[in-house]
Amino acid sequence: MLKKLSVVFAVVISIVFLLSACGGKSQESVMKKMDKQLEKMEGYKTKAEMKMNTGQEEQVYQIDVWHKKKDFYRVALSNDMDENKDQIILKNEDGVFVLTPALEKSFKFQTEWPENSSQSYLYQSLVKDIHEDDEATFQVTDNHYIFTTKTNYQSNNNLPYQEIYVDKKNYTPVLVKVLDKDKQSVVEVSFEQFQLDPEFKEKDFVLKENMNKSVADVPTSSDTTEETEHIFSVMFPEYTAGAELMEEKELDLDNGKRMILTYGGDKKFTLIQEHKEVIPSASSVTEVKGEMIDLGHSIGALTDNMIEWTNNGANFYLASDQLTKDELIEVAKSVVQKNVK
Repeated sequence: MLKKLSVVFAVVISIVFLLSACGGKSQESVMKKMDKQLEKMEGYKTKAEMKMNTGQEEQVYQIDVWHKKKDFYRVALSNDMDENKDQIILKNEDGVFVLTPALEKSFKFQTEWPENSSQSYLYQSLVKDIHEDDEATFQVTDNHYIFTTKTNYQSNNNLPYQEIYVDKKNYTPVLVKVLDKDKQSVVEVSFEQFQLDPEFKEKDFVLKENMNKSVADVPTSSDTTEETEHIFSVMFPEYTAGAELMEEKELDLDNGKRMILTYGGDKKFTLIQEHKEVIPSASSVTEVKGEMIDLGHSIGALTDNMIEWTNNGANFYLASDQLTKDELIEVAKSVVQKNVK
């Protein structure tokens, strides 16, 4: 009897081993496929939709990513509500730039982007996050390989995890869910198409060419004051670190309007918002000795105790010597809701 049981047990073990050997791919084999693909390809183009649920209303952004091996990137971000106010992250042989063509603004950063933090819309950044997390988990569905990893967002500690869905046929990402501390999805990036080894033109990563992209959309001096007033609206932060709004001051500028919001209390800060009529001209680049901060709704420049960014055709300046760096970033991120002035 014992002999029969041992034979049966041996057969069962053999079957289990055979099934595991012939079954789905392992985490290691999938990673090898993705690594090989990244090493072999000369670049890619992809379009994605990013949905953010960080405020009262869902924010939706379109992302157009171009990557040319090895270090050329062009990431265009646009809000569904205002397609003419795109921002472009551009990396070429001259450095890393954040452009707002419609406002004739550009910043140059001294930064290691995109290697210095997680980027949910960049293929190689997702692969890097998987490699760097020794505790990453792996599961297989009918159509996807799913990795759950830690993130590396230097400007946001409230989004520590992500789920990366990889297509089983071509080993490219199809969906990324960025999760909060309770493992609830806050940001979702859905990739609509992924083209490997596309053809690029020489001018695709040139600063001047990208700045000229939206010249036709830039208002001119012939626009009426009435039209400028019509589009002016004020955006207030949802998160204030406990500070209260003490004063609203509106100023007329020669070519637009400025609103100064003063918040008081233990965490005082000032938020300035400007809508200016832009006259196309030879654009200049402002070099920033600070950090490039992903605010979700736009890309900001963090210097000392101030963050500057553009959104919905307006320039924003948030300054405080009492807010911590994290609080400053959280306030800036929460400036998304509009109240018509």
